Amino acid sequence: MNMQAAPRHTVGTAPQVGQPHTRNDQACHDLSIRVRDLNLWYGQTQALKNLNIDLFEKNVTALIGPSGCGKSTFLRCLNRMNDLIPSVRIEGLVEMDGRDVNATKMDEVALRRRVGMVFQKPNPFPKSIYENIAYAPRMHDLVSRKAEQDELVEKALRDAGLWNEVKDKLHEPGTSLSGGQQQRLCIARAIAVQPDVILMDEPTSALDPISTATIEDLMDKLKQQFTIVTVTHNMQQAARVADYTAFFHLGEIVEYNDTKTMFSNPATKKAEDYITGRYG
Repeated sequence: MNMQAAPRHTVGTAPQVGQPHTRNDQACHDLSIRVRDLNLWYGQTQALKNLNIDLFEKNVTALIGPSGCGKSTFLRCLNRMNDLIPSVRIEGLVEMDGRDVNATKMDEVALRRRVGMVFQKPNPFPKSIYENIAYAPRMHDLVSRKAEQDELVEKALRDAGLWNEVKDKLHEPGTSLSGGQQQRLCIARAIAVQPDVILMDEPTSALDPISTATIEDLMDKLKQQFTIVTVTHNMQQAARVADYTAFFHLGEIVEYNDTKTMFSNPATKKAEDYITGRYG
């Protein structure tokens, strides 16, 4: 890795709990998700330790750090995907609109509609391109008439930058598309149910450079409508797409900062060492 960070600055005062060290003046700072004192265990093993972070609306926030440091586990806390793992125990607060997403009364299906997810490997449904998009909105009663479904499918595919490539083959299987197209189909499927937040777990790690660049451009456009939280091991990608970056290490958030500052003048030695490739 050729990226070099400038020497660390001296932080006079610590940021407020959950807040970045330095603000990005061009970013939106309306609160989307508030996390306080979040801890998670897999059986007896603690994977997340006292996490505090405020995620802002209509921003891309990148989660970086070595493998196994808790990035994907944290991502799955935001829409309760960890509930599917029997050995998991969670303590602390994950709050949207003043409501704890882990509350007993929280409707998990409704939560996952509001907080969509795109996985590392494209996973289109074994259905047509059209049905990959239309199925979930129909199940959620967001559309009913065929004309409404047609309009929603076209809008989602346009927003995902895929419409012109598939408009003449909507009834062919989603699995017939290339890897990069499949990933954009999965993004279109996620945004079709009108979420507030899109979680992306290494969405380009299995893609070629051209498809990766297409997804990165798409993320920049989608943040005008959605809050995006993405896990990446690609430091250059984080620097290109993210407004804010959180550096994870051994289950803790070591530094949360404006991305430009994180990569030019990190506030912590651990973040500097990771970004400059001294470990990880």
